[in-house]
Amino acid sequence: MTLKLTGLVPATHTPFTDSGEVNLAVIETQAEHLLRDGIRAVFIAGTTGESHSLTLAERLAITERWLAVTRGTPMQVIVHVGGNSLGDAKTLAAHAQTTGAAAIAALAPSYFKPKSVADLLLWTTPIAAAAPAIPFYFYDIPPLTGVNLPMPDYLEQAAERIPNLAGVKFSNPDLLAYQRCLHLSGGRLDMPWGIDEYLLSALAVGGSGGVGSSYNFAAPLFHRLLAAFGQGDWATARAEQWKAAQWIETLIRFGYMPSARRIMERLGVPVGAPRLPFQSLSADQAKGLDAALEQLGVWSWR
Repeated sequence: MTLKLTGLVPATHTPFTDSGEVNLAVIETQAEHLLRDGIRAVFIAGTTGESHSLTLAERLAITERWLAVTRGTPMQVIVHVGGNSLGDAKTLAAHAQTTGAAAIAALAPSYFKPKSVADLLLWTTPIAAAAPAIPFYFYDIPPLTGVNLPMPDYLEQAAERIPNLAGVKFSNPDLLAYQRCLHLSGGRLDMPWGIDEYLLSALAVGGSGGVGSSYNFAAPLFHRLLAAFGQGDWATARAEQWKAAQWIETLIRFGYMPSARRIMERLGVPVGAPRLPFQSLSADQAKGLDAALEQLGVWSWR
């Protein structure tokens, strides 16, 4: 089963109220903002969506809301269903299929970790089987899960075990492994790139799009990067990638998650502060971030 996530796929924030509750009402504003920015697919309840800080009930409600507000629009919804509970992941997967998601994805459990590709297959196969009618992506992000297994080996074995396998959301800087994955099965599998500040590198070796957090607020910049790459204009593509890298590096310096959420607030999308263990920016930090972004000129980059 194939699906090609070409272009930009924002990994969306989960909106929270001032008291820390999920704010479902804001999801419509998120979708409208992204549609205006030329986005046609979203990846919900993943890392940027703070999935590990959400209850099962919250994740089910978030999926239902995204599918409701995007119904009748050109936007596809890919639901991240992974976590540390296999039962919860299967419930989320089946629910995503029932509610009309375009695909599901699941990262590896990060507390009791699979130690081998065989272990990972035992974990992901029943998740994919819970939503057999829609594509399944494994979400590889070793820096956060602590699971660093060879994705080419996983894909070769998963192709025989998971009929609805679509590919891997590749949030792993190993470009050699990425290239090997791209060339498996004659390029049939989909390999959306997951590190925004290296997007051009992935395109250069054969990638066709990415799933990332910064596409929530910097989509116009990345659209220009994609267009320049498609036209063979490497100078412009590199210049846009460098702008993106500086923007992302600045957010990391002040704390990426709360800083990215502050940018969304400034763009009129009130996603609120992150959940603990993330903390909101202090007044001084927010002032420093705003000054740094103004100095870079990021608002003109949009």
